Amino acid sequence: MDRWQAMRIFVKVAETESFAEAARHLHLSAPAVTRAIAALEETIGARLFVRTTRSVKLTEAGGRYFDDCRRILADITEAEAAAAGSYATPSGMLTVTASLLFGQMYVLPIVTDYLDAYPAMTARTFFVDRPVNIVEEGVDVAVRIGRLPDSGFTAIKVGTVRRVVCGAPAYFEKHGVPTAPAELKDHRIAVSTSAWASPEWRFAGDQRVVIHPTLHCNTNEAAIATAQAGWGLTRVLHYQIGPALLEGRLQVVLSEYEEPPLPIHVLYAEGRQAPAKIRAFVDRAVAALRGNRLLN
Repeated sequence: MDRWQAMRIFVKVAETESFAEAARHLHLSAPAVTRAIAALEETIGARLFVRTTRSVKLTEAGGRYFDDCRRILADITEAEAAAAGSYATPSGMLTVTASLLFGQMYVLPIVTDYLDAYPAMTARTFFVDRPVNIVEEGVDVAVRIGRLPDSGFTAIKVGTVRRVVCGAPAYFEKHGVPTAPAELKDHRIAVSTSAWASPEWRFAGDQRVVIHPTLHCNTNEAAIATAQAGWGLTRVLHYQIGPALLEGRLQVVLSEYEEPPLPIHVLYAEGRQAPAKIRAFVDRAVAALRGNRLLN
């Protein structure tokens, strides 16, 4: 059996966590799948799966090989599509990454609209609050907030976000509105420990205020909910409270003391002609994000 077919079988076993299920999907016999994996393990010199009577799980080596195989098979598919002239129509799988809350609020609607427009496409979203290596993790398009290091990627700026202090109108009616960063010491503060966890808040003009939070929340959503309830103030990225601002449930204070906003970029690998699936999504994402008044 050729290596390409063996890789296909390996990837399907890993995805289904079942030799029998993989055989069914690939229209092969179960013994043929078993022989292919055994031959692959012998060639590589490492076990790829831990097999029990109830489960089939990747080993550490198998996990690394799985990521590489998916990337190699995707490259083969794209090469065949290019040779057949299929770059004109988006097809295949698209993987998109962004930070968790930004992805859910602003990127996911773009992905679903894209899938509606191109029925031959499927998509995978990877929304996490950590740096993602686009190449190693098989990502086609990333939406990044913050200043970008030099790289060999194409980056298109689509907007900016501000880091803001906010609270509910009811809170300000009861406790007053801070007019300078130093006055934050007189207010109840809820912070998220998942990001911006430093006790020192920085403002324009190199002003720095050490914050003593009354409430530590493990998510941004919890800190925002606390602020909306009128309990205290919090500091988040502007996009995270966009709907609440538009509806008047929250209001921003100390805006004249904010640091310069952070850029938002749509990022994708270059160095070869991007297939239609990437070009079509990037065009759609750039237009949608640039047209969002909360980000511009």
